[in-house]
Amino acid sequence: MTADAGPALVGVDFTSAPSRRKPITLARGRLAGAVLRLEALQAVDSLAGFEALLAEPGPWFGAFDFPFGLPREFVDSLGLGRTCAEASAELHRRCPDRMAFRALVDAWGNARPAGQRLIHRRTDRALAGFSSTSPLQTRYVPVGFMYYEGLARLVAAGVTLPRLHDGDPARRAVEGYPGLLAHELIGRRSYKNDASAERLIARKDLVDALEQGRSRLGLRLKLGHAAREALVDDASGDRLDAALCLMQAGWASRQPAGAMPEGTDPVEGWIASMPGPAGAGLAPSA
Repeated sequence: MTADAGPALVGVDFTSAPSRRKPITLARGRLAGAVLRLEALQAVDSLAGFEALLAEPGPWFGAFDFPFGLPREFVDSLGLGRTCAEASAELHRRCPDRMAFRALVDAWGNARPAGQRLIHRRTDRALAGFSSTSPLQTRYVPVGFMYYEGLARLVAAGVTLPRLHDGDPARRAVEGYPGLLAHELIGRRSYKNDASAERLIARKDLVDALEQGRSRLGLRLKLGHAAREALVDDASGDRLDAALCLMQAGWASRQPAGAMPEGTDPVEGWIASMPGPAGAGLAPSA
């Protein structure tokens, strides 16, 4: 690697219970100017394998598709701590497994009025007309389980989370969300979890948009023929989600503080490339 080269980049489509059938999916690449070359797609079928990824020596910069924090109201009401790392550690102390975490969330939510149980963070609804799933959701799309299994491992591995947690400055991670970038490029069209022709076309259109650099990130995705086919043909959308996270990682790696806005809540965190206070997080890379 040349002296002026940027860090290795990784986009991670995470699952809280990886297996050969449903692995954690990685997209690896590097930036050269405004071009992000996708170098490899990788499947990780265990949490031990995920831990090995986090232990890889830097410099690397990753965007991980799981919440880095919880809603402040939830954290404060349960006295979980003042930072995302403190809250994660205290939750794991109180909840030795994911089902205990679900029980804690259920008990807290059941004591609240209907409609105020699965609350969101500020970043989840920072973009008008768009919302990500609450990190307290442990059913259907179990984002809460992804938080429970993912964030604690980032902290334990000593990875730096800009504006949230200090660790190894050569290994940095931000919260990615592929749905945010996909929404910008193809709107509300569905592109995954279905082998239908309609969703195949949506995946093709999304890949075309990434290759042409049509997002506000100011980057173009460079793909070989085999990699392009791998993204388009994967009906689960996991490879494409990893590539979308890779694009967020590439953009954020060039921004001050990993693109985390000033005033980021240390308990809640922030999604990379989500518009922030006073427009923070919107400017494309130079």
